[in-house]
Amino acid sequence: MKLLYAEDERSMSEAVVDILSYHKYIVDAVYNGTDALAFAQAERYDGIILDIMMPGLSGLEVLRRLRAAGCRTPVLLLTAKAEVEDQIQGLDLGADDYLPKPFSMQLLLARVRALLRRREAFTPDVLCCGDLSLNRSSYELSGNGRSFLLPKLEFQLMELLMLNRGIYLSTEDLLCKVWGYDTQAELGTVWVYISYLRKRLTALRSKVRIAAKRNVGYTLEVADD
Repeated sequence: MKLLYAEDERSMSEAVVDILSYHKYIVDAVYNGTDALAFAQAERYDGIILDIMMPGLSGLEVLRRLRAAGCRTPVLLLTAKAEVEDQIQGLDLGADDYLPKPFSMQLLLARVRALLRRREAFTPDVLCCGDLSLNRSSYELSGNGRSFLLPKLEFQLMELLMLNRGIYLSTEDLLCKVWGYDTQAELGTVWVYISYLRKRLTALRSKVRIAAKRNVGYTLEVADD
């Protein structure tokens, strides 16, 4: 599951990202409302967590613009404990839930689980392509009676390819969406991880292959019998 988390307090952001990542969520962290809106419009997320008080755009304004543009991704608002008006306004603008600060990490995790259960557009926990399956909870790639537990970056790359089967994604797109917009990794890193996944597919004796087009990008294809 992939989450967008917008919080301008860096120490709070790091703590929340750590706990969410430990529980196998993939998290993009941003620190102002302007970036939150840009990321939410550019990426596909299973859920969005917005602090209301942020520089640039407030969490409420980000929410308003997303809902006005037709975005139906579930949103959890983080609010000041006493700001009942913000909580009411957020719900009226289309938030799915709110969580007053300060909060326990256990309660945050419970709210996130509840948030993701409310998704209207259901995305299965197991993605399938040809003779392959990818379990999004356990990071397990399986096929023909064999399986691999993928490291995080291999999993994210394979998940992205499976969600976009038949669509060519450029090396730049893959780098940004898997490693993040502010990554210091170079384009060659993508090629290395594509090679890792190709070796996995070979070991699984899969009919699925990662096809490449020069100056275009990569996609998944299923070989004919």
